[in-house]
Amino acid sequence: MTELRITRQDRSMMTEYAVLGVAALFAGLVDAVVGGGGLIQLPALFATLPNTVPATLLGTSKLAGVWGTAAAAINYARQVKVQWSTAAPAACAAFLLSFCGAWTVTHIPPDFLRKLLPFVLIAVFFYTLMRKDFGSIHAPAHDGLKEKLIAIGVGAAIGFYDGFFGPGTGSFLVFLFVRFFGFDFLGASAVAKVVNVACNCAALLWFGYSGHLLWQIGALMALCNVAGSLIGSRLAIKHGTAFVRQIFLLVVSALIIKTTYDAFLK
Repeated sequence: MTELRITRQDRSMMTEYAVLGVAALFAGLVDAVVGGGGLIQLPALFATLPNTVPATLLGTSKLAGVWGTAAAAINYARQVKVQWSTAAPAACAAFLLSFCGAWTVTHIPPDFLRKLLPFVLIAVFFYTLMRKDFGSIHAPAHDGLKEKLIAIGVGAAIGFYDGFFGPGTGSFLVFLFVRFFGFDFLGASAVAKVVNVACNCAALLWFGYSGHLLWQIGALMALCNVAGSLIGSRLAIKHGTAFVRQIFLLVVSALIIKTTYDAFLK
């Protein structure tokens, strides 16, 4: 009986690992193209490990995601011209402000933002859908000090949001880099990955310091996330801006459904 019980436990564990590995693979693929991988990865963690503290699941997801996002950023940097004059100041600001956001959420609950977010996403969706040429041409709109200041502003705002609340961070970054910097969707996605790495690193330091990490599961998911990220970034580079735009609209649609459910129906 003991041997049978152990066998069943082993099978259950293997099934959990397989589910989380597949979820991390697809999360990495989607996130590498346009962000939003958390839509796949986090629900899988919560469903597979329902008795685990939520902060630990969030930390484990960040542990997996930061490696996948970094792999995608490196892949983009090798094959796409990354606008580093925008990416670097935005990433620095995002890193610092994400800590502020994480601290703030321990004092102010994000309930108001939870109810506002679906409407913001709907506006982003229709703005992108109605403007057929939106993000189709890469024509950077700023340079010099103005570019750096706007990049710091965007990085600070999104970094704070990521630390305070988080859903849709990657997709918001892509939209903002297209809207305010004149990037095409492919170029915006490349810069967004750099900024996202900074956000994830800051969050990971916090979760690691507070002990909210499942290292073994996180390592497995990180490997799968990296594999998915490499596939996703190659697909984006191969198929270009039109492909990224389509995936962006698909992910934002999924985010609208998920955030509406969380805010008003859950």
